[in-house]
Amino acid sequence: MSAQRIDGKLIAARIKEEVRVGAARLLAERHVRPGLGVVLVGDDPASQSYVRSKGKACEELGMYSETRRCPADTREEELLKLIQEWNNDPRIHGILVQLPLPRTLDEQRIIAAINPDKDVDGIHPVNLGRLVIGMECFKPCTPAGIQELLVRSGHDPAGKHVVVVGRSNIVGKPIANILLQKAPGANAVVTIAHTGARDLAALTREADILIAAIGKAECITGEMLKPGCVVVDVGINRVPDSASPKGYRIVGDVHFASAELVASAITPVPGGVGPMTIAMLMHNTLQAARRFAA
Repeated sequence: MSAQRIDGKLIAARIKEEVRVGAARLLAERHVRPGLGVVLVGDDPASQSYVRSKGKACEELGMYSETRRCPADTREEELLKLIQEWNNDPRIHGILVQLPLPRTLDEQRIIAAINPDKDVDGIHPVNLGRLVIGMECFKPCTPAGIQELLVRSGHDPAGKHVVVVGRSNIVGKPIANILLQKAPGANAVVTIAHTGARDLAALTREADILIAAIGKAECITGEMLKPGCVVVDVGINRVPDSASPKGYRIVGDVHFASAELVASAITPVPGGVGPMTIAMLMHNTLQAARRFAA
């Protein structure tokens, strides 16, 4: 029996509709239109596509958006000046610097320059610190999306053993901290594992909920799962495929064909976690605008 597929597109669409209604109400009642400022440095195709998607989502949801595209050789001082400009701009409630940045720029210094109250990507050290100690904060968008996927698909993590495979600052560490909090949609027992583990399969077989965020194509197989577990696959990897017009196909960190025969529920790639990231960015931007209007 195949696992239930957790439809990220459907859940993301529901969240976006909630944001659209909330943004319209905020504009009608407080005359505030939620605004997002996005800065893109360089010409990375994946980043350009993602930035376009953010602008399109803002337009669809009745939000204001402003995108600044900067050449790859942009000086750090120029970028810091732009961030300060948006920090002081009442039309901009959320600021997002598209990562990765060129190596000539100090990524941490630039992130730290964002006003934490406008850090809708949830990656400022202040927001990450608030997250760890359980204070209200902007949660990083992909981890927040994972939590929403679980809760809205009927897989509440409370009391479950969640194994997170991956320890990045973008996904692994934040989702672990989100799910271990004593809070609704969390309160899980959390283990963080990674590819350096002596016996990774022994750890993954203990998971009621497995979150794979390693960045290694199809490295988690069905034999590494506990029967009936829930699998959330965060990976997006290109693998060669001569049958595809593009010469490649997109796969996750989980070997889907074998995993869906063991799991009770699983997110597909694409169409699982991916759509949730922009939905949660829109949600965070609305929350930032509401705080501004309060």
